Amino acid sequence: MTLAMDYASVMGRANEIMKRSLGLDYQEFESGSIAFDYEALMNATGYTLEEVTKIQSRTAVGNTPLIELRNITALSRRYAAPGRGARIFAKDEAANPSGSFKARRAACAVAHAKKLGYKGVMAATSGNYGAAVASQAAMQGMECIVVQECYDSRGVGQPEIIEKARKCEAYGAEVVQLSVGPELFYSYLTIMQETGYFNASLYSPFGIAGIETLGYEIAMQCREMVGRDPDMVVCTNAGGGMITGTARGLSKAGSNHTAMVAASIDLVGLHMASDSQFNRKSCTTGHTGFGVPYATDPDHSDTPRSAARALRYMDRYVTVKQGEVFYITEVLANLEGLERGPAGNTALAAAFSLAQEMPEDAILVISETEYTGAGKHIQPQLSFARDNGIEIFFGDPVKEDKVGVNIVLPKDPGYIKHQEADITRFRQSLIKKACARAGVTSPNEQDLVFLAEETKTDIAFVKATLGLPQ
Repeated sequence: MTLAMDYASVMGRANEIMKRSLGLDYQEFESGSIAFDYEALMNATGYTLEEVTKIQSRTAVGNTPLIELRNITALSRRYAAPGRGARIFAKDEAANPSGSFKARRAACAVAHAKKLGYKGVMAATSGNYGAAVASQAAMQGMECIVVQECYDSRGVGQPEIIEKARKCEAYGAEVVQLSVGPELFYSYLTIMQETGYFNASLYSPFGIAGIETLGYEIAMQCREMVGRDPDMVVCTNAGGGMITGTARGLSKAGSNHTAMVAASIDLVGLHMASDSQFNRKSCTTGHTGFGVPYATDPDHSDTPRSAARALRYMDRYVTVKQGEVFYITEVLANLEGLERGPAGNTALAAAFSLAQEMPEDAILVISETEYTGAGKHIQPQLSFARDNGIEIFFGDPVKEDKVGVNIVLPKDPGYIKHQEADITRFRQSLIKKACARAGVTSPNEQDLVFLAEETKTDIAFVKATLGLPQ
């Protein structure tokens, strides 16, 4: 029987298609209400941390260096109060084969797909993950399709996205490039159904299990280098996988008192799915356009239940401006001799400011760097911004930044200042959205416990958010 391929029909079969493409029946983890068994979903990979490490080591993934940024630390201390200015370290994930931490996710997902006998793998991403999946597929002898949201209606694509398409194709992947809009998920499902390929989703438990090794390595390397666990780890936040996996890995290493801070570029006011606004931003990931929606509603992903659940692990959520990220990228190159891509430096921009709040003997780790080159470099990104009418000047990013209108580079490093996001409001938003999604007005005890875990709060907070009696 020929299946209908119109939009409504394909979207109606989404859960069925994803079930076949992941080898997981998500219904096994559901309670029939709001709650689901998150740890059972994570355990469904069937891999221990040690087994994931072995999988990654076979394709030269992981075991990346932890580098102390001594010169940036010294610069940060110039703007701190006496006795303040934590030591800043960077986990150099650009050392992975595809140039980013997402090689960890891809190694686990592609190896599992091969184990299950899939012919090929797929990923829907405009970011580094596509290159990671393509790289791992090449290493493991599998076919690969990457579906990108790339262009606006004029056929204009951002240089960073086009660079990533080039990298995917260099690894032998087929790249399907789409214009911005709702067609991405529909097209992805259609191709997945036609090919029968494995869904190497960013949000599957295989992908998150792959990042756990990152957190584990950070803990073990800190103990080796400085004799103790890090006081704070700052993660660039978009879909939530980085902070989820890193925190879980730290916990598995016994590092349970490290503060987990999410950092996103402030793009509040730009609509990520808007054709007219798509090219008004100069970064494709690590911004609030992904970070906030995925934190407050993690299950609006390409899996029935996302394994990336950022608010479970987040202690603080901070934002920085685009200009601050571009500036710190140049600082990293000029002072530390490390030329790395802007998106991974979102965490570094936040860390430069956060370190000034902390004692000099504190240890602050940024959880990633990423490769740079071609369209990912800050110069083509700034040129692209100018071509799209964005004004670029030096000034005070906090006071003068206007999203989609300008990029304000700090007039000196003292103007790099993170802003605190309202994490309480995000937690409340998740609770309300989860209830609305499930159609539940009176959560049961299991639901209340689940929502408290989801938001790293307690049942009293959940009840207060919903206006329920204590």
